[in-house]
Amino acid sequence: MRPGVRAVGAASGADYSDPVPENRLSPSGLALAVGAYGLWGFLPAYFLLLEPAGPIEIVAWRIALSLVFCVILLAATRAFRPFAALLRDRRVMGLSLVAGILIAINWIVYVYGSTSGFVVEAALGYFINPIVSIGLGVIFLRERLRPGQWAAVGISVLAVLVLAIGYGQPPWIALTLAFSFGFYGFIKNRMGGRVTAVAGLTLETAWLVPVAVVALVAVELTGGITMGRAGLGHALLLSLAGVITAVPLLLFAAASRRLPLTVMGFIQYLAPLMQFAFGVLVLLEPMPLERWIGFALVWLALVVLTAEAVVHRRRALRERRALPAPGESTQTGPMQTV
Repeated sequence: MRPGVRAVGAASGADYSDPVPENRLSPSGLALAVGAYGLWGFLPAYFLLLEPAGPIEIVAWRIALSLVFCVILLAATRAFRPFAALLRDRRVMGLSLVAGILIAINWIVYVYGSTSGFVVEAALGYFINPIVSIGLGVIFLRERLRPGQWAAVGISVLAVLVLAIGYGQPPWIALTLAFSFGFYGFIKNRMGGRVTAVAGLTLETAWLVPVAVVALVAVELTGGITMGRAGLGHALLLSLAGVITAVPLLLFAAASRRLPLTVMGFIQYLAPLMQFAFGVLVLLEPMPLERWIGFALVWLALVVLTAEAVVHRRRALRERRALPAPGESTQTGPMQTV
């Protein structure tokens, strides 16, 4: 699904610098963010339109066509020179390989869930993803959680237990999506800011293209690929897989430069909300009482997490404004020192 969030620190409330003022709400930024998450929310419907293509074929075409689209973008923006410099950075190349593997797992599981009647559970994965990101921040970055964050984590663990009882087993699709995307965001954070959204996706898909080619050959030998054999409309829709993968990423990157983190944090729930509504209202996936209770607990955890983040950020901004300007003394009168 969504490649490239502001990684672990943003989700967990760590004090990473945010170049966008808290009180700045750019109309264009809001439109870009809604466009990005709205397109991500539409993905389950798009994948269902690709029948009879299976998850492996869809993801293979998504990888191959994303690379083609990204190369076109690099050419159009004349960004090949900085991209070529990344190819000489072993650390970036190694991290991009890990990121590619993680996003491939995420895509396969998500497409499988979307085409196999598990849209609601897939949506759950992206609801609990911020909580997973918090856990990764604690484990790998040694971040210290505030009481409100601990409360959100505890509520989320309870929600997963309730849902596991309701499903009769742990919600593996949701957990795989949440952890694969959480680790993906962590790896992207480690890659650094000089790896742009397009450059990162280009590297990740380039690593995966040989696997995608092998997958398409295997699909052809075992049942036949559907590209070009299920009608012109189907072929056109499938050929858009690269565009539909890259465009929301670019919209997200543009929105992130125009909106503060707290606003992006609110809007990120648009996609799983759309997916949840699509699964329940359109596909009529079963929602027994225990699942409603589990989802209600997840939503409560997100409310607690978001409210805590807003309060913490406002307090931090007030404290920052109260600090003296550089070179300004905090004392007055004869006790003033140099």
